[in-house]
Amino acid sequence: MKAITIIQPWPTKHRGELAIHAGMKIDKAACEESEIKAALARYDHTADTLPTGAVVAISRLVDCQEIHIAHTGDATLLTGFVPTFLIDQASKEFTFGWYGNGRYAWELADVKQLPELILAKGQQGLWNWTKISNSR
Repeated sequence: MKAITIIQPWPTKHRGELAIHAGMKIDKAACEESEIKAALARYDHTADTLPTGAVVAISRLVDCQEIHIAHTGDATLLTGFVPTFLIDQASKEFTFGWYGNGRYAWELADVKQLPELILAKGQQGLWNWTKISNSR
């Protein structure tokens, strides 16, 4: 199965099953942003308690779209040169994303949190992962 360590999405032709790996690095400044801090608190997490170095979920990658920032400041997702979705800068989606020209948004479906973390050493880009259960 393909896996990705979440740091910065880029374009990919891969579609299908995808493991989501929490990397070792945590952006503690981002975790202090009010909306993000509140979301973490709803799940009893802080920047210091987030899981790292483990596969945390399984999903299906449905699409990958380029981001373009419109003159209004809103994010427009493009497939080729065709706008397909607008993310209003006042929305929670915009608040939790890192939108900018030249970045990419990945559309995931069927995201399932794993009942236990599976320790794994991640790497940049898509990489092959074989599920090995363990306790943490």
